[in-house]
Amino acid sequence: MKIYGDIYSGNCYKLKLMCALLALEHDWIPIDILRGETRSDSFLALNPNGQIPVCVTDDNAVLTESNAILFYLAQGSDYWPPDKLSQTRVLEWQCFEQYSHEPTIAVARYIKVYEHMPDSRMDEYKTRLKGGYRALDLMEAHLSDRHFLVGERGSIADVSLFAYTHVAHEGGFDLSAYPSINGWIARIKSLPGYVAMPPTSSR
Repeated sequence: MKIYGDIYSGNCYKLKLMCALLALEHDWIPIDILRGETRSDSFLALNPNGQIPVCVTDDNAVLTESNAILFYLAQGSDYWPPDKLSQTRVLEWQCFEQYSHEPTIAVARYIKVYEHMPDSRMDEYKTRLKGGYRALDLMEAHLSDRHFLVGERGSIADVSLFAYTHVAHEGGFDLSAYPSINGWIARIKSLPGYVAMPPTSSR
């Protein structure tokens, strides 16, 4: 199995983390989006949408979209719950991650870390902060009386949300007022096989 991705991207890192938690052998092929490598002819032949991550299975099936790939990787493991209601709850959180969480927290992080807060995006940055805090507030309330997002153990919902939440401070979010989220982050980091995202300073 091959995974094409940028380890500093939460959407890609979540696959690296999932593979580590499940001890899945794979070849990690780094793609630098800042250098336009997702627009090369060879990459577009893999994914015409020009986005990472991309997973190529041992059967040469090409998979795109990070949460869909997580679903593929987690089949038959403890990270995909067996009952329909829990499965649906996982999907709810993954939809939340892509539509309410990632577009705010990840974009704020990108503007701050990679674009260094240009004046032209300051109004957008402030809007992303507001949306990100709303997403964090929802997570905090949900995690106030449970250890994981769905059920009594970690699932791909946790992997999906962890990716950008644990580096939200890089985007200017103050996580000190979120004790339940911080406890959840610590629990994810203590899972057997956990692997950290490298610091952006090492890029």
